[in-house]
Amino acid sequence: MDTDKSENELDQRQHDHRHHHHHHHHRRRKIIWRTIIGIFLVLIVVSGAYAAYGWHKLSETSKVIYHSAGAPKLRSASNVISKNKPVSILLLGTDTGALGRSYKGRTDTIMLMTINPKTNKTQMMSLPRDMKVDLPGFSQYSPAKVNAAYTYGGTKETIETLQDYFKIPIDYYLLINMGGLEKSINAVGGVDVTSPLTFTYEGTTFTKGKTMHMNGKTALKFSRMRYDDPQGDYGRQNRQRLVIAALLHKSVSYKTVLNSDFLVSISDEMKTDLTRSDMLKLALNYRKAGKNVSSDHAQGVGEEIGGQDFEVVSKTEQQRVSNKLRKSLGLKNVTVSE
Repeated sequence: MDTDKSENELDQRQHDHRHHHHHHHHRRRKIIWRTIIGIFLVLIVVSGAYAAYGWHKLSETSKVIYHSAGAPKLRSASNVISKNKPVSILLLGTDTGALGRSYKGRTDTIMLMTINPKTNKTQMMSLPRDMKVDLPGFSQYSPAKVNAAYTYGGTKETIETLQDYFKIPIDYYLLINMGGLEKSINAVGGVDVTSPLTFTYEGTTFTKGKTMHMNGKTALKFSRMRYDDPQGDYGRQNRQRLVIAALLHKSVSYKTVLNSDFLVSISDEMKTDLTRSDMLKLALNYRKAGKNVSSDHAQGVGEEIGGQDFEVVSKTEQQRVSNKLRKSLGLKNVTVSE
């Protein structure tokens, strides 16, 4: 009887020990899992906070470069981007110097760009800076050269003039000076461009048919030369398009477009009415189109009117440019008028 009792006690102790060991092991496993889950939660919170900080930083940065042009838009631009429809952007390049200075200067580069995510094509259309136009807000100075629109009425007047002249909607604008363009090219590690002619400018030689890897400074030299080009300003426009196309090809990634440090560095040299949300959508949904760029320009004929040298674009050429841009935006042709 005593033996049975002692055996029962032994069994009970072993059972208790096993139960205790199992319970201890289970509790330890529970602690490990809690720790792992805790670490994961901390990581999620930290990465979320980091992402939120990055987004906030970008938001603050884009406020620095964001400037509404104040021009009446022919359609809702944000609606176009949110629905992944073809979008138009007016690219304006000014001479060197900060954009905030009191002397505005003139826009040396005027380019209408359409980006179509359905056909995955980007169309760049250069306009002669001396193109003869009427300025809607400054009839007293009309006819005028198109680059004078910026001098008289800033980006607003330039947008209104071009919307009226070509009968196309301009959804957004991007105004950048030479310093900003140089920084942009350097930010993507330079661009590869094939020169259409042989020339030397400011100590650098470019050879026809030869592809050259250019940093920002070299690319600016390449795109600024005007007087030694047999095509004059049209040749310069072509070289500008080659540089912009090469830049687009490399930079249409959200990693560069939305790099807040980069945006801060060019905030004095760039203005746009693209919001951070617009930039993100463009970078994510339109980037393939940025790698397939076709170039064109509005051709004018040199004419002296009232002691000024103009490039006069014929009605036929005006209509051709309008048709081409409207087609790339998925819009029907309309008749342009003087």
